[in-house]
Amino acid sequence: MTMTACKRMVPALRSVAIKPAFVPARSFSVSPFMREPAPTLPAKKPVGAFRGGIFGFLSGALAASAGVYFYILGEYRIANEMLTEDITALQSATQRLQTYIGELETKVDQLQKKK
Repeated sequence: MTMTACKRMVPALRSVAIKPAFVPARSFSVSPFMREPAPTLPAKKPVGAFRGGIFGFLSGALAASAGVYFYILGEYRIANEMLTEDITALQSATQRLQTYIGELETKVDQLQKKK
């Protein structure tokens, strides 16, 4: 290398060493992403007020009828169980009464034979 080549190199090295270490941050407003237009979503077909009203009414009526159906079904089951218990109690009471009447008839027959 010649002397002139070294002199040319030194300013190049000096410029690298002199460059500031602080690099300012890029502002958010100048980012290329923000300059692009936002992607558009496909337009939804609007539901008319009449169709929406009918749909709301039918869904509400369906929910109310399902609630009433299950409420009545529960009440029916409870009433059926109570009726079954009452019938069982009536049958056992009738059976006890028949045995009591049978015992009384045998005692009355024994008393009439003694006389």
